[in-house]
Amino acid sequence: METIQVILNVVVMLALIGLLLWMQKKHISFTKRVFTGLGLGLVFGVVLQAIYTSSSDVLAKSSDWFNLVGRGYVGLLQMVVIPLIMVSIISAIMKLKGKQNLGKMTALIIATLLITTAIAATVSIVTSLSFDLKAIQIEAGQKEQERGAKLEERVGDVADKTIPQYVLDFIPTNPFADMAGSRSSSTMAVVIFSAFIGVAVLGIDRKKPEQAETFRKIVESVYAVVMRIVTLVLRLTPYGILALITNVVATTNPQEILKLIKFVGASYVALIVMFIIHLIILALFGYNPIQYVRKVFPTLVFAFTSRSSIATIPLNVETQTKRLGVPEGVANLSASFGSMIGQNGCAGIYPAMLAVMIAPTVGINPMSWDFIITLILVVVISSFGVAGVGGGATFASLIVLSTMNLPVGLAGLLISVEPLIDMGRTTLNVNDSIVAGVVTGKVLGENDKDVFKQNVELDAVQA
Repeated sequence: METIQVILNVVVMLALIGLLLWMQKKHISFTKRVFTGLGLGLVFGVVLQAIYTSSSDVLAKSSDWFNLVGRGYVGLLQMVVIPLIMVSIISAIMKLKGKQNLGKMTALIIATLLITTAIAATVSIVTSLSFDLKAIQIEAGQKEQERGAKLEERVGDVADKTIPQYVLDFIPTNPFADMAGSRSSSTMAVVIFSAFIGVAVLGIDRKKPEQAETFRKIVESVYAVVMRIVTLVLRLTPYGILALITNVVATTNPQEILKLIKFVGASYVALIVMFIIHLIILALFGYNPIQYVRKVFPTLVFAFTSRSSIATIPLNVETQTKRLGVPEGVANLSASFGSMIGQNGCAGIYPAMLAVMIAPTVGINPMSWDFIITLILVVVISSFGVAGVGGGATFASLIVLSTMNLPVGLAGLLISVEPLIDMGRTTLNVNDSIVAGVVTGKVLGENDKDVFKQNVELDAVQA
């Protein structure tokens, strides 16, 4: 009987995929297909949740098959991340007029990411105090206790490394190993290595222009091929979102959410407030917030469902360049840095909220100015130091809590609703990287405002 039910669920998923495929053949816009995939996934997930329990074997086996589409799509995006970063950054730097532009561009992007992280931490602190969040209000079950024990074991590894040591991990000591993703900091290492190649070409221009021109042509050819691969993968976005959101909705336990609804609600209030602040920043730089949201929404939907900032990089870059008018170099740097530095959700809001919740358990007044100012500074610094390390939110919270001398084991109390909160955190992370790109391009005077004003679809649906 279980096998038949699984087959039936898979058949329904295939039928929904067929509907999206029909919409593509009818040349229905990419955005509408993304929304349709999201809506169908929500409905199908709710139906599965109503028929089966979240821990049902049928649901688990069905989810395994759905992952062929959902996680398969995420895997394909991850496949093109390193090649896309390399050729895009090298190509963009080669087109710069001088090295000074690269330094200014990098400084502006990182400054935007870190400043918004400080604001995110402040928003999180205010929200936590307003909701009167306290760790002692959460009943720790077996799952929470096991999670806390694992975090206690890991804190030793985190504490043994200083933030400067984390930053040193960014240096590409073996670029070829980093291209293969051998380290958690490999993506950042590839960014740095690619920047060195681009700067080197600028230097060769003066001494050996013929060799420089030959290399430029090679990079341009590789860039064209990589972008074609990106286009092919991005065409699958509606199908990936359909499968991902179906799995998320179907496997989420409503009872666990209701038990921790106060903390889930507080988290999303902080995330939404910070998202509004992002829009205010864009408005101050002359961009229409409503038009901006309409253009980036498909990318944010994917970030929400995939829970992966790095996997969102190709779609992030494509959105910045083709729909917002951000230059390729700025878009690639902001998308890459934003997936590892100053993440507003994972490294800003989450650790600050945990610190405020846990502080009373050790007799610290979370409303004292000393505590608040110290916490904001620690969050900002650790958001840079934790960049590129796997499990961003977990590592950020471990560093912040251990630095503030707070018990890290209590950070496992929210494990039941972690996936639900993580979807919002990732969305905010990705949006912050886009904001950093738009702001940097605007300050440098390189954004194409006409592209922003146009109602342009992504290349993924034009090819």
